Amino acid sequence: MLRIEHLTKSYDEKKAVDDLSLHIKAGEIFGFIGHNGAGKSTTLKSAVGILKYDEGKIFINGASIKDDPLKCKKELAYIPDNPDMYDFMSGIKYLNFIADVFKVPADERMEKIHKYADLFELTDDLAQPISSYSHGMKQKLAVISAWMHDPKLIIMDEPFVGLDPKAAHILKEMMREHCDRGGAIFFSTHVLEVAEKLCDKVAIIKQGRLIKSGTMDEVKGDDSLEEVFLELEAE
Repeated sequence: MLRIEHLTKSYDEKKAVDDLSLHIKAGEIFGFIGHNGAGKSTTLKSAVGILKYDEGKIFINGASIKDDPLKCKKELAYIPDNPDMYDFMSGIKYLNFIADVFKVPADERMEKIHKYADLFELTDDLAQPISSYSHGMKQKLAVISAWMHDPKLIIMDEPFVGLDPKAAHILKEMMREHCDRGGAIFFSTHVLEVAEKLCDKVAIIKQGRLIKSGTMDEVKGDDSLEEVFLELEAE
């Protein structure tokens, strides 16, 4: 579903991502872990076509994000770590705007808006301008917008930040259901307990380089993910 081959990206001659290769398959929830500045966001932004990268190749469902970005972006959704939106729009106008971009039929979009807005208890706020939303409300709106067009691949940068426990639980269930239907999810997180319970596979990145990757059991063994991460960080 997502194949990253030898990705390298530098800022002012400093490598933010250094020869990184990962493969996220259909049906997998893949966690991406690392300290602040490790290269997680750079990797995610490169994968969705926001950042140009120096070397390597990135494929979304077999298509190159560099050579065929439009085809790739039709098949993915991206939630950044800070949900920047059009604050002058209301929540419902924003969701309809996203649905228009992806050409989601009217009946299908309304069904999804009602379903997910009710789940996240956001229905009563959809008529309000996004400028009045809290960070958590914006995060919920971003999640709903990502699920609007049934993307095959969903890429998220710290998706649980700002969500209350109930909303975080709902998102975890949505992630699992998405992958059970044949989709794939690649997300970064600092919440290691969530990653350990939720992810099928995980990768740990340090100073732009991949230091460990595999199934959760392969990466952590008999230890906790937190213990493994802290040990690798200390090396």
